[in-house]
Amino acid sequence: MATEFTQATLDELTRRLHAGETATIALEMGEMHPADAGEILSEIEEEDRLRILSQMSSDKLSEILMYLDEDVRAGVLDMFSGKEIAEDLVDNLDTDDAADLLSELPEAKKREVLSHLEDVELAKDLADLLTHQEGTAGALMATELVTVNPSWNVLRCVKEMRRQAEKQEHVHAIYVVDDHEVLLGSLSLKKLLTTSTRTIIEEVYDKKLRSVTSTTEDTEVVRIMKKYDLFVLPVVDDLGRLLGRITIDDVVDVIQEEADSNYQLLSGLSDEVASDDDLLASTKARLPWLLVGLVGGLLSSTVVSNNVGPLTHMPAMAFFMPLIAAMGGNVGVQSSSIVVQALANETLDDGLWQRIIKELGVGLFNGLICGLAIFLFGWIAGYALLFSLTVSLSLLVVIVFASLFGTAVPWLLNKRGVDPALATGPFITTTNDVLGLTIYFAIARLILGF
Repeated sequence: MATEFTQATLDELTRRLHAGETATIALEMGEMHPADAGEILSEIEEEDRLRILSQMSSDKLSEILMYLDEDVRAGVLDMFSGKEIAEDLVDNLDTDDAADLLSELPEAKKREVLSHLEDVELAKDLADLLTHQEGTAGALMATELVTVNPSWNVLRCVKEMRRQAEKQEHVHAIYVVDDHEVLLGSLSLKKLLTTSTRTIIEEVYDKKLRSVTSTTEDTEVVRIMKKYDLFVLPVVDDLGRLLGRITIDDVVDVIQEEADSNYQLLSGLSDEVASDDDLLASTKARLPWLLVGLVGGLLSSTVVSNNVGPLTHMPAMAFFMPLIAAMGGNVGVQSSSIVVQALANETLDDGLWQRIIKELGVGLFNGLICGLAIFLFGWIAGYALLFSLTVSLSLLVVIVFASLFGTAVPWLLNKRGVDPALATGPFITTTNDVLGLTIYFAIARLILGF
């Protein structure tokens, strides 16, 4: 059960700290789940946070450290020398978490930490993990593994597993590898418990095993684990040799980052931005698409200024301009959002033309209903018949066009290796505003004869 806390809880914590209960609070937080302790510590003043953490044992501190906000964790790490980080923190972390922590340090301090690690194999593993490119399976994996040889019998296998597991906090899977560390398959605990101790592992292990290479993109790792409902996924090199494993908690972070990134793209943010970013970073993230919107607004103004004649003869046309622009933008975002979601889930099995034909049908159906509704509104409101027909027909054409445009653009961007979420925000709405008004005035000239 998660620990809930409020401002009153934080105020009480501050009061207790000032009353000299730091050691007691540190002990209480050490008994919490590290995620809960990290959440609370991220919310209090830096001075109070450092006082509490300085009273914690190294194993509790290292667990909580990975649940602190990144900028908060950076402040905590500044308390420690490279030697202290190596001895008190890195030794108590899984290799994937340790590598993540080291990647946040300056290069000089990173080298200092590695040089002070007494476990040479651990230092080598961490150095190797740090060479993997961000956004790949190699950057996600941990190197803690339990491996057995197919030539062993079950009795020897259990003895070897016990020996290897002593150095690990969690055992997620048992992998079968040959003499050259090439991954052959996996071994279930049930098989070990129900098989004679003299049975050879070759006879009982599962040869059907999915794996990824260290260069596989993290989004592909997420897709595989989701599709096949995997809790753990082995990572191999190009020769098939076992390098490490990725667990579900590792990919949850990737899913969250991808969702945040897509949401920001949909909102018109070109870079990752947080609420506590400085003025320059926030401006840099927001300005590009605001400029795109500005250009779109200028183009819309140009379309209107070039059609002063129709507006002069029929001022009522101006009343429906926001409606035409808004409907085009909304329909375009709906269509593009569906395509982006299908591309992300890899459920878009049909090609572009099949999708366009389907959206054409949907757009026509929706356009006819909305066009009829606006025509009836115009008739009831007392507008001229031809004018009501102009608005309703314009709305129909704009909805159909926006459906097709919103479908094609993210699909084409994806084909060219560009994140399709880029199309779903301001780009679609701004473009449809301009083209919607252009279509509106063109149909008005055609029907009303301006």
